[in-house]
Amino acid sequence: MTSVLDAIVGWAARGERAALATVVETKLSAPQPAGTKMAVGESGAVVGAVSGGCVEGAVVEIAELMLAGAPPQLLHYGIADAEAWDVGLPCGGEIAIWVEAYDPAGLQARFTTLAREGRRAVLVTALEGVPQPGAKLLVRDGEEPEGSLGDARLDALALGLAGDALWSEQSGLHEVGEGVALFVDVAAPPSRLIVVGAVDFAAQLTAIARVMEWRPFVIDPRSRFATSARFPAAERVIAAWPQEAFDRLETIDRATAICVLTHDPKLDDAALSAALASDASYIGAMGSRRAQEQRRARLLEAGIRPAELDRIAAPIGLDLGGRTAPETALSIMAEIIALRHGRSGGRLVQTSGRIHAEVAP
Repeated sequence: MTSVLDAIVGWAARGERAALATVVETKLSAPQPAGTKMAVGESGAVVGAVSGGCVEGAVVEIAELMLAGAPPQLLHYGIADAEAWDVGLPCGGEIAIWVEAYDPAGLQARFTTLAREGRRAVLVTALEGVPQPGAKLLVRDGEEPEGSLGDARLDALALGLAGDALWSEQSGLHEVGEGVALFVDVAAPPSRLIVVGAVDFAAQLTAIARVMEWRPFVIDPRSRFATSARFPAAERVIAAWPQEAFDRLETIDRATAICVLTHDPKLDDAALSAALASDASYIGAMGSRRAQEQRRARLLEAGIRPAELDRIAAPIGLDLGGRTAPETALSIMAEIIALRHGRSGGRLVQTSGRIHAEVAP
């Protein structure tokens, strides 16, 4: 999506008008997730794609109408089985696409700027069943919302949807009344992984996190071990006690996962106590079941409530049977991803229903 946003901002800077097409809903095997964008410039340039190639031509024609002054439109396309193989969709699929003129002075432009800067924001657009299709509400964590959907009740519903989406990071279409459709579009920075313990497992875990486009950090007060040379995948290595190191980082929010890998009770307890005082969505601790029992007893004695201790995933990771450091790191990251999406991490062959998460209406 970065190239699309860069292109549309560049066109606007040169005074060139543009239209923006956004996937707002998918069904079955549609190729692009909700939030995927395609930009069409006044010069005829096209950046991005909203399908595997089967509907782009039709969407560009509609986008050109937007450039000529037509109102925004919600488009629906079904990909027939006969066409599916040609576009890499053997199961067919359906997509809904919202097309509108890009306003360089509007909330879409503000949202685009935030997304390009790697900021967290949600843009809610009223698509159908409202007096003003295309009306927008921009929401950021801890700040006053901007704009309005034109109705106080809709604004309240939109704020609730946006509050959930800020941290679930799930863009999607929501039916909030008979014939009323709102699209929730999410921009979010890469999630952070904080690893406490400059051990071999940490090197493998930060490497996997980086491949998955997370921002990994390593913390350990032992400066001899906490070096950038030992952890080239880490965005930052901090040689300090956990609480001090946490204070040096950005606010630990719900998009942060913390893994404690030290095996040293002094460091483990300090790191977990600090982690439990944060909003981190995942807190995991390495160690045998016996070590976990001993750690739990120490933390209870230190005054941490049982309900808080239940936030700790310990022993850490999914049961993959891994033995090596890379396999262990894979099991840890797999657990983080599974829990992030509300899954147990079991085998797909033993499950039923949708493989990919579906946005709830």
